[in-house]
Amino acid sequence: MTTERLTRAGADLADEVGFDRVTVSALARRFDVQVASLYSHLKNSQDLRTRIALLALDELAVRAADALAGRAGRDALAALGGVYRDYAREHPGRWAAAQLRLDPATAAASAGGRHAELTRAILRGYALTEPDQTHAVRLLGSVFHGYVSLELGGGFSHSAPDTEQTWTRVLDALDALLRNWPAP
Repeated sequence: MTTERLTRAGADLADEVGFDRVTVSALARRFDVQVASLYSHLKNSQDLRTRIALLALDELAVRAADALAGRAGRDALAALGGVYRDYAREHPGRWAAAQLRLDPATAAASAGGRHAELTRAILRGYALTEPDQTHAVRLLGSVFHGYVSLELGGGFSHSAPDTEQTWTRVLDALDALLRNWPAP
C-alpha cells in the first residue's frame, strides 16, 4: 500500500458512496485490513479527505488545460464549463472533494491556482483588466460551480426547458456579459 494508492481508492470510494462518507475506517474495510495499518500512510480521515481534494483539483486542472488548448471566447467558456459538468457527472465524490476548504498553505500548493490561471487565460480574450478580471474569475467560478452542483443535485430536473438548453443560454449570457463588461 502507498499513500497514492490509498488516495485513489478513497477517491473511488467517494464517487461510490459520497465524499462525506469517506473515512479511514471505510477505506480499511475496502482493503479488508485493520484501520491501524493505514495510519502509516495517512494521519487521519481529514488527511485522506484533503488528499482526495488535491487529487480532484489536479485531475480537473489537467482536463481543463487540455480542453482549453487553442480555444478562445465563447468556445473556451463552453470548454471549461463542460469540463466541470462532465467531471461532476463522472466523479460526483471527487467533485464534492474539489469543493473542500483547504488551509491557506495547502490551497496555495494545490492545483486550485491553476484553475484561476486557466480562467484568466479565457478572460484575456475579453480584454478585461484588473480588478475586473478578478471579479470575472469569481463570477465564472460561481456560475459554473453553482450550476453544476445544482444540476448534479437534481435541482433542475423538475421543470422545462431541459438543462442543456439552459446551459447553452447561460454560456451565451456569460459571453455577452464578458464582451460588454460594465464600467466601474
